[in-house]
Amino acid sequence: MSPSPNRYHQDVVQNIAVPLIQHVKAACAGRVYVAPSDVVFTENHVLQPDIYFVSKDRLSILTAQGASGAPDLVIEVLSQSTATLDLGRKREIYAESGVKELWALSPKEKAVEIFRFREDPAKSVSTLRGNAVIETPILPGFALLVADIFRTD
Repeated sequence: MSPSPNRYHQDVVQNIAVPLIQHVKAACAGRVYVAPSDVVFTENHVLQPDIYFVSKDRLSILTAQGASGAPDLVIEVLSQSTATLDLGRKREIYAESGVKELWALSPKEKAVEIFRFREDPAKSVSTLRGNAVIETPILPGFALLVADIFRTD
């Protein structure tokens, strides 16, 4: 059994999940889930992203265990033990399966790397830090300072 994430990892998850959930609920845009929640991409690829968003038009992919099919947005909080997998094979599965965006959050670098797989499945489109604002065409009106994601207070 893998050890649970450290408290800072959990703080980062909460710092992005709470405003994301609030925005999605207010906009009636779909649903947001936080791990553990299974996402079945294929029979051989069942993953548990840290956070994922399914748009209201695609709620039919939701199951009792999580989702069967690609969420619109996946968020992974990187750690020393997971970064290679998250940015390697998991990123490839997300791209191949139809995930529109992946946000890879690096607590060590205090940075958010954004992958928009329709633009380029192999490379990130931007890396945001500090007072940069994270936004996405998937969720119009959602905006969050990157610095707020990595705060500890």
